[in-house]
Amino acid sequence: MRKNGLVINHKRTLRIYRALALNLPRRLKKRVPARVKQPLAVPTTANVCWSLDFTSDVLTDGRRFRTLNVLDDYNRQLLGVEIDFSLPASRVVQVLTRLVDCHGCPAQLRTDNGPEFISARLSEWCEQQGIILHWIQPGKPTQNAYIERFNGSFRRELLDAHLFRSLTHVRQLVDEWMHDYNTQRPHQALNFMTPIEFKQAA
Repeated sequence: MRKNGLVINHKRTLRIYRALALNLPRRLKKRVPARVKQPLAVPTTANVCWSLDFTSDVLTDGRRFRTLNVLDDYNRQLLGVEIDFSLPASRVVQVLTRLVDCHGCPAQLRTDNGPEFISARLSEWCEQQGIILHWIQPGKPTQNAYIERFNGSFRRELLDAHLFRSLTHVRQLVDEWMHDYNTQRPHQALNFMTPIEFKQAA
C-alpha cells in the first residue's frame, strides 16, 4: 500500500504493532443469563420465595450508606436489613447464610440485575444450597413488586423521616422500625394481621 510516497506493508506493520504490545485486549461485555418473564405468584407458605433489594441514603456528614432488605413474600415479614457503606456480593452471601440459619432455607430468591445479585459468588452459594436464583427482567420492577412496595414504606417512614448521625444510629432506628413492622402493624393483604401473626396463624 502506498501512502504519501511511502510503501507500507500492512502485514509487517501489524507484526510490529503486536511486538510492541500496542494492541489492547478488547473488553468483552459481561454476559448475563436470560431473564424469563414469570407472573408474580402468591406463595402459599413461608420460605417459598424471598425478595431482595438495596436502598440507600446519606449520613449527616455526607457519607452514603446502603441497606440490603430481605423480605419473605408469603407473609411480608422483613427477615433482615444489612446496613453498611459497602455491601458486595460476599456480604450478601454472609447475610443470607445467617438468615437461612435463623429462618430456614427458601426455595427461591428474587432479585433485580444489580452486580451483587448476578455475581458468580451468589450463584454458586445458591447452587450449593439448592436455591433457585430468579432475576427479574431489566426495567421491570413490577416483577419484584413485594420488595418494591416494601421499599416505598421503608423510605417514606424511616429513611426520609430521620437524619442519621452514624451507622450505629441507622441500625438502632432500623431495628426499632423492623420490630414494629413485623409485630405491631397489621397489613390489609394479610387480613389485617401482622406478618408474625399471619405466619403463626398458618
